[in-house]
Amino acid sequence: MPEVAELLAAVPADLWIGGKRVPAERTFPVFDPATGEVLIEVADASAVDGARALDAAAGAQAAWAATPSRERAEILRRAWELVIALRDEFALLMTLEMGKPLAESYGEVSYGAEFLRWFAEEAVRVHGRYTHAPSGTGRIIVTKQPVGPTLAITPWNFPLAMGTRKIAPALAAGCTMVVKPAAETPLTMLLLGQVFADAGLPPGVLSILPTADAAALTDPMFGDDRLRKITFTGSTGVGKILLAQSATRVLRTSMELGGNAPFVVFADADLDAAVDGAMAAKMRNTGEACTAANRFHVDNAIRAEFTAELTARMRALKIGPGYLDGVQVGPLISEKQRDTVAELVHDAVAKGARVTTGGRRIAGDGYFYEPTVLADVPADARILREEVFGPVAAITGFDGETEGIIAANDTEFGLAAYIYTRDLDRAFRVAEALETGMVGVNRGVISDVAAPFGGVKESGLGREAGTEGIEEYLETKYIALPQPS
Repeated sequence: MPEVAELLAAVPADLWIGGKRVPAERTFPVFDPATGEVLIEVADASAVDGARALDAAAGAQAAWAATPSRERAEILRRAWELVIALRDEFALLMTLEMGKPLAESYGEVSYGAEFLRWFAEEAVRVHGRYTHAPSGTGRIIVTKQPVGPTLAITPWNFPLAMGTRKIAPALAAGCTMVVKPAAETPLTMLLLGQVFADAGLPPGVLSILPTADAAALTDPMFGDDRLRKITFTGSTGVGKILLAQSATRVLRTSMELGGNAPFVVFADADLDAAVDGAMAAKMRNTGEACTAANRFHVDNAIRAEFTAELTARMRALKIGPGYLDGVQVGPLISEKQRDTVAELVHDAVAKGARVTTGGRRIAGDGYFYEPTVLADVPADARILREEVFGPVAAITGFDGETEGIIAANDTEFGLAAYIYTRDLDRAFRVAEALETGMVGVNRGVISDVAAPFGGVKESGLGREAGTEGIEEYLETKYIALPQPS
């Protein structure tokens, strides 16, 4: 494991434009959420820097699109190898700037790197088709071409994986990209930029622009006719703003937005397995995940037992800075986020919910909040309507399958859902009835590089990962040929 000071000194803290480090006129601080102290000052990109990055992307687009897919694949493959070789550095960096326990950071290195390998393989499998027109009047050729220069805006909760999940398919498809990482966690992405350069990525294909003023950087890009697509992961509120901006030029969009995942436990479920799954679905990333279970709908026949077991498991978790041995729950990303979690818990309790464990901020340095279980949460509690993004499990009851489905679907969001049952027929019925883009059946973790990731309703547009992920960066072109004479 590298020393913290040595690692921070080695991480590129400048802008990454045109394949090289570029200083900025100003900087902004990156904080350690476990202490609240400044880790490092990072270059703060301006609108002028954004224009330079888009110049580089547009200038490199034609040559990158013409690069043989095998060459693009080999660069992605080398990048995967380099990320794995630097796993200690990436893991510690993510724990420092985001707060997650080291064990989870190592897991993200493996998961995030795998997108590079997966899309290296998908790069050479972009297919079109050739067919006879049914009318007999000619031939139909369908081909795929890269969309073109893309703006990616990534969140703070998975600093590596949310970047590679967008960058890898874009590069595989032949698109250039400008990335604006979250202001809270820019360091991981800047290190990734250096990795791509070391892997042989041509200058201009990828630029990385950290900033403390996202709108000032990105708003001018929406008016530039060289930008062809935006891909965003973040809140639904911000996503709606970006969709409105994208509409002015009818930009291609991919939006992976907020979630309010139901975790539905039927009376016939394996209770121990359901509690194991609940811990995984709720506490991964300290609950700061868009796929995190938010609402626990448990059949009233087993609700008391489920609540007791989940309470015991949550109470036993070790809390602390993510870089300390044995820590299972790190800090939340900021004081503001911790305050939001506290407000939602307070609202639920004021309306009649019971705290069976936790329910308090932890005094001292950093932004820690106790793992919390709320029982008997009433239907009008905000925590059942709003994404909590923290270590809080809100439990409510239902009677019968139909009531459980209705409760699970009672939200404007539709990203992920989880169900636990031993009845195979019920599993299929409920999975098909749930209004979400992804469903875990007797599983608490569903993300998989080989599976499409995305939601319905106000949880977004498009899909990432899987064989579908590269299609987000490809245009379909139809070429009409005359009937051969």
